[in-house]
Formats: sequence, structure tokens, C-alpha cells
Amino acid sequence: MYFIKPTDPNPITPAKAVMLGMLCLVWLGTGLVGHDPWKPDEAYSFGLIYSILQSGDWLVPAIAGEPFMDKPPLFYWTGALFARLFSPLLPLHDGARLASGFFTTLTLLFIGLAGRKLYGENRGWAAAIILIGCIGMLVRSHEMITDLALLTGCAMMLLGFALSQEHYTRAGLLIGTGVGIGFMSKGFISPVLFTLTAALLPALFEKWRLKNYLFSMAVAALVALPWLIIWPLLLYLRSPQMFSDWAWSNNIGNWLDYAKHGPSLESFYYLKNLPWLAWPALPLAAWVVWQSRNRLSQRDDLQLPLVSLAVMLVTLSFVPSIREVFALPMLLPITLLAAASLSTLKRGAANALDWFGMMTFALLAIMLWWGWGGLLLNNNAKITRLLRDFQPGFDPEVQTAPFVIAIIATVLWLVVVWRVGRSMRRSVVNWAAGITLIWMLAMTLWLPWLDSGKSYRGMVASLKHSMPQQYQCIKRRHLDENQRAMLHYFGNIITQTDLDNRCDLHLIQGNKLSKPLLDETRWKKIWEGSRKDDQKEHYRLYRRIR
Repeated sequence: MYFIKPTDPNPITPAKAVMLGMLCLVWLGTGLVGHDPWKPDEAYSFGLIYSILQSGDWLVPAIAGEPFMDKPPLFYWTGALFARLFSPLLPLHDGARLASGFFTTLTLLFIGLAGRKLYGENRGWAAAIILIGCIGMLVRSHEMITDLALLTGCAMMLLGFALSQEHYTRAGLLIGTGVGIGFMSKGFISPVLFTLTAALLPALFEKWRLKNYLFSMAVAALVALPWLIIWPLLLYLRSPQMFSDWAWSNNIGNWLDYAKHGPSLESFYYLKNLPWLAWPALPLAAWVVWQSRNRLSQRDDLQLPLVSLAVMLVTLSFVPSIREVFALPMLLPITLLAAASLSTLKRGAANALDWFGMMTFALLAIMLWWGWGGLLLNNNAKITRLLRDFQPGFDPEVQTAPFVIAIIATVLWLVVVWRVGRSMRRSVVNWAAGITLIWMLAMTLWLPWLDSGKSYRGMVASLKHSMPQQYQCIKRRHLDENQRAMLHYFGNIITQTDLDNRCDLHLIQGNKLSKPLLDETRWKKIWEGSRKDDQKEHYRLYRRIR
């Protein structure tokens, strides 16, 4: 990078580095263990991991024995390895969720190194702290989802691009590996992002038209090639039909079919939702772009995140499936731009963000403590009644260890916001500390309440208890991959489509107001139930009587 990086008047000392590292570690580790797989994404992701552990088939992703050809299996492989490694100490689902922590750790490392390379030595920690402070990262980075492995791949690509003008071999290795990790996690989106970014940077800006950059892209393509070929080839050799289901039905053909109909209102989803998903990084990023608007042609350190953000935004906005979780890669270039803004941010703006963060998180912490106390004491306040109605049957109790951790976290937050020294980093550090406090309170005081309604364990146990000892098979209707995965994990219950009508049990998902769903002269309802907080999913089990 040729832009002259400003000198930081408040360098990060070893003591500050330890404090920032501890903050990242606490944020990262909180919530990874201690609860069941939650709907929607965790349930089917763990179902794929559990099938690997049960069947030993590491090539074909499957749920309860049926192939599920949506994504390549890198994240599921990693989850299975962590589950097996920690199985003597942790339940399988908790061990598998450590894979999320592993990929998020790598993401923080690579985005920190990219920030350091682009903007100077002290910007590495700033980039990592800004990323953990983004609202969109909070819950998703602690879930079993393949998007976290894609996020790691994108962070590696950004670091590789930052190095590409000087160290083409190292840059190519990083970019190619990042493309491969992304491909083996989410499919074709990663190669598309790489190709468009690699082409647009030199097309738009002269500073990227260098031999080293060209060599970097060539090395990246060669390094990515094995990742792009080996698993698809093995899948094709196993089953051409499953390869077609993955490559065409769930990916290329699906996108082409979507493209024929053109964009819809959903295509603007990320533009509308990025302001809160990327808060507080987005206003900081916008500030540095606005301030440098007349010098963008000279600032290659801003060109990289701007181009990559534009590529991600356009590409992800014009795909068949648009969801909040798919915006995670866009947080990376926004974070880099926000890190660049810290040396030029007005002190008044930094103080305003600082005070806004402290007041917001103080209020939220008070509400979490007050609400938890109301549940515990059953004070009949309106909010307490609403919380109890939302999780009927939940019986709160004081759990010593989580209670002590919550107190310690609250006290430490007060110390941190009081003692953090005056610097332009103060606002983002305090924000990250505040969001960590709220997450810790949610994952200690409120975890039993959350798990009570989000887990399938109780519902599956009730269903299992009502099933006859002997039956031929269970036909399903309207069950998706989440329910099938949890039925398999918690109850060893495997359902099937039963096109020949041979099954003597029939499990149907409907709603509580549904009329009898089967002919009552041939089928008898023997069970019905649902998850505690789910007003839409209701299940009925029928047994054939003739």
C-alpha cells in the first residue's frame, strides 16, 4: 500500500493489547456452550453434523439418512471433528458449536491483520474490536452456521488483496485458500466475489495495475483450484444425480431461474438493513469515505474495501435467497473502512458515540437484571406476565455460577468504561465492551428461559413417550430439515415420505386450529404438541387403525 499511514498518538501498549485480547476472548467464548441447537439454522446444521458422526459418511451431507445437497460440507466436517474431540467433556451439539468459535477466531485474526496492513500497526486491534461490536455479528457468530466459514474465507481474501501489491506469493496463498474455504462452505458465491473484485480493482484504479498484483491473482487461482475440484469430483463419482442436485438444482439453475424473473423489492433488503447490522461501523466508514472523496484515486487503502463492499452488496442482493445472515461478509470491508476513520474522527463525534453506547448498554443491562429479577420473584408486573406467557411452564431458579458470572461481568463493564483512557479508540472499545456485557447477561441469567422455548428437546421427548413400542415406519408431512434433524438427534426418530403408504404412523406439522388432518375412520390421533414458544408449529401423530 502506498498511502502514508498517519502516526497514532496513542499506540497500543502490551497491557492494552492484553485487555483487548481478553475482551475479544470473552465476547467469542460466551454462548458457545450450554444450550441445545436452536431453530432455525442451528437445528439443521447440527443435523448434518450428527449424520456424519452417526453414519461415518464424510462425503455426502445428509439429515437423518437422507442426502441434503444444499452446501458443501467443510463446516460440517469441522463441527464433527470438534464434536468428536470434545465428546468426553461436552454434549455433541456443544462440541460442534466450537467450530463456530474456531472460524470466528480466524475471521478476527485475518481482519485484524488486514487492518494493520492497510492502516498501520495499531489499526489491527481496532478492526477486530469494531467487528465484534457490529450488531449483526453478535448472535450469528455464536451459532452453528456455514456462513461463519464463508466469513473466514472472505477475511482471508481481503488480507491477501491487501498484500497483493508487494508479496504476491503470500497474497496468492491467502486469497486462493480463502476462495477455497468459502467455496467448500457456501458454494459458488466465494469464487464469484473473488473474480469480480480481482477484475474491478485494476479496471477502476491505476494503483492496482501492477505485475505483482497480476502474479498474486494467478497464484490465487492455482491455489483455489484443488478446493474447487476435489469434493465436486468425488461427489460426481459417488452419484451424478446428487452432484446435479447440488450444482444445478440448488445453485446454478436456481440462480438462472431467479435471474429470468428479474430483481424484486427484496433486492433492496441489505441497503435497508445494513445501517443496523453494521452499526456502529457503518457511520464511521461513511465518514472516512466522505472525508477522502476527493483523494480516492490516490488511496488504495480505501479502494480495496470500497470495491469489495460494492461487489458483495450487488452480488448478494441479486441472488434467489436474501436473508439477514447472508450480509455477514459485507461487515468485513465496512469494518476496515471504520478502522481507517479513527485517526480522522472528530472528537465530538467520538464522544457522542461513546456516551450513546454507555447509556444504551447501561439501560439494557438494567432491563435485563430487572426482568430476570421479576421472573424470579414473580412480582406480577406486566412485563413479567408477558415473559411467563411467552415461555409457559418455565420455572426460573438461581443458578450460582451464571449468577456470579453476570455480577462479575457487570462490575467489570463499569470498571472498563470508567478506566479506558482517552483516545479515538475509546468509543469503539466501550461499544464492544457494552455489547459483550449484554451478551453475557443474556447467556447467563436468561439462557434457561431462552433454551426452554428454542429447544426441541422437550417436544421430542413427549412425542417419543407417546409412540408405540413397535411400528413399521413413520410417514411425515410438512416437516422441514430442522424438525427432521432434531427428531433424529433427541429421539432417534427417522421419518420418511412413504410414497407407497406402507407406514403405520403419520407425523404431521400444522397449526393448533387445524381440523382433523386424516380420515378418522382409518387413523387415530395418539399425540399432539409443540415447542413452548412456537405459535406456528404444531405437531400431531396418528396411528393407522385399519
